[in-house]
Amino acid sequence: MQFKLSALATSTVVAMTLLPATVSAGPIAYGICQTGCNAVVVACYAAAGVTFGTVAAALAPPAIVACNAALGTCSATCATVALLAPTP
Repeated sequence: MQFKLSALATSTVVAMTLLPATVSAGPIAYGICQTGCNAVVVACYAAAGVTFGTVAAALAPPAIVACNAALGTCSATCATVALLAPTP
C-alpha cells in the first residue's frame, strides 16, 4: 500500500522536521522571574514597616514609592529577558 501526500502535506512535514528542538519563549522562566520580583517587593514593604498591597498610592511614603519603582523595573526586565530565554 502506498501513501501519497499532497504538496501542502509534504511541505508541512518538511517544515516540522526543520523546527528547532527548543522554543524561544520562556513562560516558566518568566513566572520564576516575576515571583522573585514579588518576593523582593514584599521584603521592601516589610522593611518600610507596611504590608504589601495595603497602602493607597496617594498616601504612600517615599520608601514605598521606591519599592514600587523597583518592582516596575524588575517586572519590565523579566518581560524583556526571561520571555526570550530558550526553554527546552
